[in-house]
Amino acid sequence: MVKRSSVLEGAASLRGDVARFASRLVQTKSLSGQEAAVIEVIRREMEQVGFDDVTTDALGSVIGRIGSGRTRIAMDAHIDTVDVGSPDAWTRPPFGGEIDGAWVYGRGAADQKGGMASMVYGMKLLKELDLVGDFTVYVVGSVMEEDCDGLCWRHLIEKHGLVPELAVITEPTNLRIHRGQRGRVEFRIRTTGVSAHASAPERGENAIYKMARVVSAVEALNARLLGDPFLGKGSIVISEIVSGSPSVNAVPDRCEVHIDRRTTVGETWDTVLAETRELLHDVGVDAEVLELNYDEPAYTGLRYPMKKVFPAWVIDETHPVIAAGVETYRQVFGGDPEVSRWDFSTNGTVISGVYGIPVVGFGPGDEALAHAPNERVSIDQLVRAAAFYAAFPRVACRRTVTREQGE
Repeated sequence: MVKRSSVLEGAASLRGDVARFASRLVQTKSLSGQEAAVIEVIRREMEQVGFDDVTTDALGSVIGRIGSGRTRIAMDAHIDTVDVGSPDAWTRPPFGGEIDGAWVYGRGAADQKGGMASMVYGMKLLKELDLVGDFTVYVVGSVMEEDCDGLCWRHLIEKHGLVPELAVITEPTNLRIHRGQRGRVEFRIRTTGVSAHASAPERGENAIYKMARVVSAVEALNARLLGDPFLGKGSIVISEIVSGSPSVNAVPDRCEVHIDRRTTVGETWDTVLAETRELLHDVGVDAEVLELNYDEPAYTGLRYPMKKVFPAWVIDETHPVIAAGVETYRQVFGGDPEVSRWDFSTNGTVISGVYGIPVVGFGPGDEALAHAPNERVSIDQLVRAAAFYAAFPRVACRRTVTREQGE
C-alpha cells in the first residue's frame, strides 16, 4: 500500500524541479528526426537524479533504467514535436518555455514533454521514498512519433530487445486513465488521364475531373462508417490533393489525393483497401490505390522503414494493467479516476496494437492543446503525474504477480 501523504508531499517538494525541467525541454527544439539536442538534455537529467543506467538505441531514443527486478515495466513519452505553424498565432514565444505560477508554456509542453519531465522526477521520487520492488522500470524518451507513431517502439522491441510486460503511455490525458485509441491508415489514390491543349479539352481526359468523383464519394463515405461503443466511429479525410500536366495550359494527366483513414475495432488495412476499391468501382473510376511507407532517417542517420498502418487497440477495463492504474490513482489521490480514451494516435499503436503488450495511459496536459498554438501544461498536473508514476510500478508489479500465481 502506497502512503498517499508521503507520495503527494514528496512530489510537491519537487514542483520547482519538474517545472524547470519541462521548461528546458520546451526550450530545446526537437522536430521529428531532429531530436539529438533534447535527448542529451534528458540523458543528463536522468543521470543527475539517480537513474541506475541511461542508454540510447540506434534510432536515438533514450532509455533510463530504475531497478533490476523481474517485472519489466516501460514508461514512454515521445519527445519530438510538430512545428509551431504561424508564429503570429502565439502570444508567448513557442520555444521560450516560460513559467508562471501555474503553467509551463510552449511547443511540446503538453504533447508531450510534460510527460517526460514528470516521469523522470517520478522515478527520483520512487527511489527517495524507497518504493523499489521486484520490477525494472524503463523510462523511454522516444523519437519520431509525430512523423510515424510506433516506429520507435518497433525498433526498441525488434532490434534493441526491450520487451516489457506492460507499459504506461504518458501522452496528455488530463490525469484520466486511458485504455485505448483508434488506429490510422495513410494511403494515396491516383487517377491518370490524357493530356491535351487547354484550348481543346475534349481531346484529352482530365485526371482532376475523374478525381472529383472520388472526392465526393470519400466525403459521403465518412458519414456512414461504422463505430465502436468505446472508441467511436471511424473517419476518412482527404488531407492533400496534387495534380500534374505538361503546363498550366494543358489538361492534367495525373492527380493524387492523400487519405487519412482513422480505424476502429475490427478495421484493418485489408478492410480499408477492400472498402476503397468498392468505392472506386461504385463511382466508375479506374484509379490506383497506393500503400505508403515511412522511410525517413532518424537523427542518428538510421532508417527503419515502416508501413503507414497503425492499428487501433483497446485494453479491457477489467485487465490487471487498467486495474493497477485505477488502484494507483485511488491510493495516491483518493476517489475514482475517469477512464476514457485518446482521440489521437500514440505509440500504443505498436506496443499494444501490434505486439499485444498491455498499456495504460496517464499523462499531464490537455489533449486539446496538442499541435495547437499557445500550448501549455499545468504545473499542478506535472506534480501529480510524477506522484502517480512513482507509485504505479509497485502496484502494477503486485497485480502482475498475483495474476501469474492465479494462472
